[in-house]
Amino acid sequence: MRYIILINSDEAAMANMPVEKIQQMSAAYGAYTEALKKSGVWLAGERLRPSQATTSVRVADGKTSVIDGPYADTKEQLAGFYMIEAADIDTAVEWAARCPAASVGTVELRPIWEMADYMPKQ
Repeated sequence: MRYIILINSDEAAMANMPVEKIQQMSAAYGAYTEALKKSGVWLAGERLRPSQATTSVRVADGKTSVIDGPYADTKEQLAGFYMIEAADIDTAVEWAARCPAASVGTVELRPIWEMADYMPKQ
């Protein structure tokens, strides 16, 4: 089953982090990414630009609204993701717990609902 590991972090705290700490964190993410790849569970993963670069889009009554910034104002912002393939939730939890963000922020783990599982058959 495929899972998404959503990485949430406090952008304000990151902006004020000493360079040495940022370098350590970057190295930890590099090692984590390599471990995912070597194990064969890694499918995709990317860091996201800060939430100030967000564009929120909503359609109501046929009209499209485009808003600069994130949909919700929260303490933590979505900072990136990994998509993995794991045999079961326990294995996925083990990988999520190893993510560097789990020790400083929140990591959300969600199974991916495959489109083929919920799309009507033709």
